[in-house]
Amino acid sequence: MSDFHVIPGAVIKDILDSHAHEMVRRIEQVYLQHHDGQTLNPDSYFLRFPQQPANRIIALPAALEGEDAVAGIKWISSFPGNVAQQKPRASAVVILNDRETGYPFACLEGAQISAVRTAASAASGAYWLNGQSLKAACAGFIGAGVIARTIARMLSVEGWDIGHAVVHDFDMASADALTGFIEDVDLCTARTGSLEQALAADLVIFATTAGEPYVKPPMAFRAGQVVLNISLRDIAPQLLLEANNLCDDVEHCMKANTSPHLAEQLTGDRAFMNGTLAGLIRGEVELDPEKPSIFSPFGLGVLDLALSKFIVDTALAESRGVAIESFFGETQRWN
Repeated sequence: MSDFHVIPGAVIKDILDSHAHEMVRRIEQVYLQHHDGQTLNPDSYFLRFPQQPANRIIALPAALEGEDAVAGIKWISSFPGNVAQQKPRASAVVILNDRETGYPFACLEGAQISAVRTAASAASGAYWLNGQSLKAACAGFIGAGVIARTIARMLSVEGWDIGHAVVHDFDMASADALTGFIEDVDLCTARTGSLEQALAADLVIFATTAGEPYVKPPMAFRAGQVVLNISLRDIAPQLLLEANNLCDDVEHCMKANTSPHLAEQLTGDRAFMNGTLAGLIRGEVELDPEKPSIFSPFGLGVLDLALSKFIVDTALAESRGVAIESFFGETQRWN
């Protein structure tokens, strides 16, 4: 029976920061494993509260096969009202289970892991949808929270050459904070702007808490624009029908009234989907250059597990995990 360790948030932050340049490559590897059937990733489960419709807690169970085989679950809450109290919207834990015994062996603070895997996924999508180029004249950030901040940092780490950025958020304090952060991490110059100005960027990044589409016709994206639909519900389905559409897993993305799910309900089929990011990486998917390209990653639990396993291995090798003695009440079937 393995010992049980807790990996504190401060340790996780240090490991993620010191290995930031590896994150996109690690996420892409998991995408390819998932593409090749080397993962188990059942549906996420949404716990919703009828009296608090904006709030939810999501369970993402998953398992990785291969050399770093592990099972586990991310349990992540989203309470948008936290922001008004100057608290982060999301909080999470990740539990890892041994594949031989099923016993849990680690618990990690999961919000940072979730943000970094989301940002790495976004940066990968931006690169591949942008014709394997790290250059954009303008980036538009719609939503200025933790996820947008982490994406900006990841784009900087990956060496993106961006002329300038436009940040739009209902909360001007958040918008101003993100513009300052974008310049602090040397991504590019930045300013706040209107929704329309952000939507006009070459690289558009949605990172909001929107529950239903507000970017609707006659608004439109133009040919060659790269749109990262990270928050999944900002874009009207009609706009997806005029674009190249990629996601991380088609089946997973067609639920919970995401923009692709709404497009499926509107058309009755999934013909508007080009495929997955892994398929594009493998050269199995082609994009029409006369259309905008939209990446809508639903978020796969295996991504969180892969980063969590790496963090646990690194933390334990550096003696930075906290061992919880006598965590298991019984260590023998018969005493």
